[in-house]
Amino acid sequence: MKGIIMAGGFGTRLRPLTNNLPKPMVPVANRPIIEHTIHLLKKNSVKDLTALLYFQPESIMNYFGDGSDFGVKLSYTTPAADLGTAGSVAYSLRQGKLHKTSLVLSGDVITDIDLTGAIKLHKEKKAAATLVLTHVDNPLPFGIVITDEEGRIVRFLEKPGWGEVFSDTINTGMYILDKEVLDYIPEDTDFDFSKDLFPKLLADGKPLYGYIADGYWKDVGSIEEYRFANMDVLERDGLVVKPGTESSKKGVWIDEGSKVDLNSKLEGTVIIGKNCRIDANARIINSVIGNDCVIEEGAVIKDSVIWNNVKIASGASLQENVVSGDTNIGAGAHLGEGVIVSDHCHIGRNSTVKANVKVWPYKTVDDDATLASSLIWGQKWAKNIFSTYGVTGLANLELSPEFAAKLGAAYGASLRKGSTISTSRDVHKTSRMLNRAIMTGILSTGINVHDYGVTPRPVARYITRFSGEVGGIHSRRSPYNTQLIDLKFFDATGMNFHPSQEKTVERLFFREDFERVSMEETGEMQFPAHGFETYQNGFMSAIDLETIRGHGCKLVLDYSFSSSSRIFPAILGKLNCEVIALNANLDGTKLTRSSVEFDKSLDQLSTIVRSLKADLGVLLDAGGEKIFIVDETGDILDTDTALNLVTLLTLKSLGGKKGKIGVPVTASRAIEQMAENYGCEVLWTKTSPRGLMEAANSDDVLFVGEQSGGYIFPEFMPAFDGMFAIVKILEMISKQKVTLHRLLREIPPSILIKERVPCPFEKKGTVMRHLTEFAADKETVMLDGIKIYSKNNWIAACPSQDEAFFQLTAEASTEEAAMKLIEKYTEKIKSWQS
Repeated sequence: MKGIIMAGGFGTRLRPLTNNLPKPMVPVANRPIIEHTIHLLKKNSVKDLTALLYFQPESIMNYFGDGSDFGVKLSYTTPAADLGTAGSVAYSLRQGKLHKTSLVLSGDVITDIDLTGAIKLHKEKKAAATLVLTHVDNPLPFGIVITDEEGRIVRFLEKPGWGEVFSDTINTGMYILDKEVLDYIPEDTDFDFSKDLFPKLLADGKPLYGYIADGYWKDVGSIEEYRFANMDVLERDGLVVKPGTESSKKGVWIDEGSKVDLNSKLEGTVIIGKNCRIDANARIINSVIGNDCVIEEGAVIKDSVIWNNVKIASGASLQENVVSGDTNIGAGAHLGEGVIVSDHCHIGRNSTVKANVKVWPYKTVDDDATLASSLIWGQKWAKNIFSTYGVTGLANLELSPEFAAKLGAAYGASLRKGSTISTSRDVHKTSRMLNRAIMTGILSTGINVHDYGVTPRPVARYITRFSGEVGGIHSRRSPYNTQLIDLKFFDATGMNFHPSQEKTVERLFFREDFERVSMEETGEMQFPAHGFETYQNGFMSAIDLETIRGHGCKLVLDYSFSSSSRIFPAILGKLNCEVIALNANLDGTKLTRSSVEFDKSLDQLSTIVRSLKADLGVLLDAGGEKIFIVDETGDILDTDTALNLVTLLTLKSLGGKKGKIGVPVTASRAIEQMAENYGCEVLWTKTSPRGLMEAANSDDVLFVGEQSGGYIFPEFMPAFDGMFAIVKILEMISKQKVTLHRLLREIPPSILIKERVPCPFEKKGTVMRHLTEFAADKETVMLDGIKIYSKNNWIAACPSQDEAFFQLTAEASTEEAAMKLIEKYTEKIKSWQS
């Protein structure tokens, strides 16, 4: 059997540790990661190996040579271009003698998985390909694989969101391939295993199997995971072969040539490399010390990884750090938790490096200096910046001007130099401050900025879509929490960022090495004067003006103190409507409403609608994207009922036109019944804003709505716009000559109940796997979470993207039946956690 080791990675997420060496050569327990991979293959009797190289190949070739010193035969291939994972492996296999079976694995993971079981399954099933799988607590960064009882793969999901996590079983990147799969991989083409090859094999019905393995597996994909991998090696006997020999003190491994003073204090599990000197009263706890290191008297090192040729002077203290090679840590220096020091650095005497700071290669920190992070790192920035609703954080703490400028630079670095983006904000002064900070970062990367100032978010989306800008950022005070600021990123179409765009910006942000341009290339900032006109002209051309004018509606509208009051009155003034405006003044201090204040506003709106005998009452949210409806009798419509009602109104107004109605998978079945009555089809969507917008951008979609007041009319724009939704409702009421309250009677009756079930993040994947297995013989929809049908009733379980709970939604003909479903699955989710 041939062994192929993929070792071409740049290791961008491990920078600055990988600035000067390829990721597979990063040491774990004083040996390169790839050396542990070679040892694993040799242990499983796979000794004919080829390493696929790309970035700094000579460092790997010089270290391993022909492999004879490591008990294997090792050759190397380097494709001339980036051919993707499958394309590169195929290139390598075609270079030499073609084996019937090949074992492919990554050179940058740490694992002790026994591969013989996977090889045996592959042969028994006569598989075209067998994937080695494992269970993990957090499957989000990986590809999820679902198998049947025989182990045959039935579905792939590459790097899903929580709503798509139907299992905690993930692809480890270890594959056993039959030579026939080469016929599926084109030559000299970028071709990926997970995105291209495996889906194609699955579609063609080829035998594709998954082997769920026991044992340890960790993708060393970030600096945090790198340190954790070293700590795991210390804690777990036999995970890798530790260098040196175990001393008389259990758990302490010392390699040849090292001198350890008898009065030093080595606690827990410690690995000390070759030719080191550990002085008296030096204290080392659960740490790895590289070759040729000096640890002087009184130095304290805890839970850290020290590379080769590092000197740590007397009295220095390190905790949860990684220190790269050829670096000096001065006497009395203090490194805070999470500090990363790259190679060839000097940290001065009695200096302090604050928590989570990264020190790049060849840097010097002066004696007695304090090096602080360029931003205040909250816990939430440890893995992801973006959440479901954009970038959200505490104003001036997590979202500081320094953070915003750096984020703007990361965004700018992801774009082509010379491109233009839009910026906009709400009226709050903190939004203005952060908007300016973001702009400075963007301009520093050679990207131009069109700043539209105080502008409703739908207007900013529309202008971006039709003004040639490649994307935009909108800053606002959170409508839910007075201490939070939201940054919403959207693309050239006006839709929310795709997850791949978010990951690109995050990667650049954490790498901290994005390019700044020269003075002459700095971006230009402009303040276009005709943005509102562009929006207004498009708005008016997308509505039936004469029908609305002819009806003469009376509307009570709560502007929520937002910037919508700057543009919407000019539009409403052309409709021959009587408008009673509430809270139409701009006030940044009132953009956030508590739930009590929100309910009070709706009650006030209801009272005014009833007393003035208005046709419609609407509360427009502070962002201008969502609306909350009061009918002509003063009844406040809950958002599920409002979705049903606006959908019905849309269907009635189509005039026989056929198409699709997009709604979340958790929306009422009443919508499906109504759509069928009008000859339309329901397109079930994900519950995320981006998922709904993508549906609105699809062919034949006439309307998209969601269950929290957001409505999209794709004829105008594939994004939420509360102002357009209000006028569209007025148009449809006028055209149909109906009232909302009377229309409610035409909605098929049903009971919809929602409930939250607490669940820690690390248990979500496990729960989803059990839920998928439990629902295997039932009618299901696996789109965003899992929707399970039970005769005419259904229940959907979806893990929250940002919080530690599952959202249950059940629908039935009676409240009792719906509650039974909620209670049943609440118990199951709780039991599966334990």
